[in-house]
Amino acid sequence: MRRVALTSVVAGESLGEQHQQPEDQPRLWHVTLSVSGPDAPLADIRRALEQLAHDHPFLLTSRYAADHAEIRYWEEARDLHDAAAVALRLWGEHRQSAQLPPWEIVGLEVIDRDTYHQRVAEGYGPPPATPVGVHPF
Repeated sequence: MRRVALTSVVAGESLGEQHQQPEDQPRLWHVTLSVSGPDAPLADIRRALEQLAHDHPFLLTSRYAADHAEIRYWEEARDLHDAAAVALRLWGEHRQSAQLPPWEIVGLEVIDRDTYHQRVAEGYGPPPATPVGVHPF
């Protein structure tokens, strides 16, 4: 049995004070979902990820290889727990409609907007999700 690697990072107080919102208001969370499994034809993976992007309009970018993929997008949710719950359901809920490969989730990172922008500004973490779209690794 594989275990899902779940990383959640929330900005410190100094960043949180910059954009405080009432607790019940939705916030933006940057999600990186990693999936993997048996090899599948690259053309089928690309088509499936393009369909997923159509079905899930907040999808920023997907990168893929024959046996794994990474999906990055923004999720609007009340808190990290809600954003992570949606992310953990994404692949399974769209598996049939987008004809996604029968892969499993092997990694998930959910970070708040301030942390994402701090990483970009300081030059660490994954680069910003550009170009937007579906691309091979």
